[in-house]
Amino acid sequence: MPYGLTSLSDLSALPFTGVVDVRSPAEYAEDHIPGALNLPALDNEERAEVGTLYVQTDRFLARRVGAALLARNAAAHLEGPLAQMGPDWRPLVYCWRGGQRSGAFTTILKQVGWQAKRLQDGYRAYRKLVARALYETPLQSPVVLIDGGTGTATTRLLAALAAQGAQVVDLEGLANHRGSLFGGTGTPQPAQKGFETALAFVLEGLDATRPLYVEAESSKIGQINLPPQLWKSMRAGQRVRLSAPLEARVGHLLVAYEDMLAAPERFGPVLDKLVRFHGHEQVDAWRAMVATGAYGQMAGELITRHYDPRYTRSAAEANDVNLPLKDLSDASLTRAAKQIIGQFGG
Repeated sequence: MPYGLTSLSDLSALPFTGVVDVRSPAEYAEDHIPGALNLPALDNEERAEVGTLYVQTDRFLARRVGAALLARNAAAHLEGPLAQMGPDWRPLVYCWRGGQRSGAFTTILKQVGWQAKRLQDGYRAYRKLVARALYETPLQSPVVLIDGGTGTATTRLLAALAAQGAQVVDLEGLANHRGSLFGGTGTPQPAQKGFETALAFVLEGLDATRPLYVEAESSKIGQINLPPQLWKSMRAGQRVRLSAPLEARVGHLLVAYEDMLAAPERFGPVLDKLVRFHGHEQVDAWRAMVATGAYGQMAGELITRHYDPRYTRSAAEANDVNLPLKDLSDASLTRAAKQIIGQFGG
């Protein structure tokens, strides 16, 4: 009998000692059950080959070719990653829809002697649970937004809140993006589905009786869209607005964006996007600052000429809490975190 999932919480108490994803590496890279080991029944090229045969040529031939490829791949897995697994290993195996790939692989594992089971309806069933959690289920925890102009260290304040025991979700960390025009980290963002899996498991572990602290974001972080239920709660949440002296903000940015300072060629494509706002003359001046290493001057001008005017125009609500900081030291952020928790709870 296949094993069925009824909720994401089921995954924290599985009666198995491992989870095996037999989908192709490309499918696995887009999203997978957390902790799953990828042992492809068919690799990317093989899956495309068999799929083309199935659709365009002959279904029987496709199954025969697929079976031969799967058998060879299964042998490689048995002689490789699975060679160290003892007789007590109990894997849960899944493919896209709980069909032939996971069925065949599970049969092979059971013939070896392992107590393997196939996940009913495969990854598709799991993905439905993630979508239900993020697209249909209202967020229960009250949301408190940590907001502030560029360089006010909102991400560091979020970490300070977490260090004080508050309940936080680092959306930028999950999205691998710092949320601004210069927010790319130099490494790829996760796929949308992969981001949603990570987010769903964080939200699954929340205490609904406690506030949830998140950074104020737009509905999109880089190429990642925030799911509707979270975005709805964020729009309705209480907001804490940070402010800090310009010098402190510039100093913070020079540390936070050290990766870009070490690879100044990354500034070019981003500055290109600012031409329509500030014209070629101003952007060329910023390019010259990059060329001469005048990063502090450029950061200060970007704050005062680009970011702050746009932030100031954003609508402020009457119940927003303004929190001015005299500096952005760790001690100052810790004091701010304690003050926020004292007002909203932890």
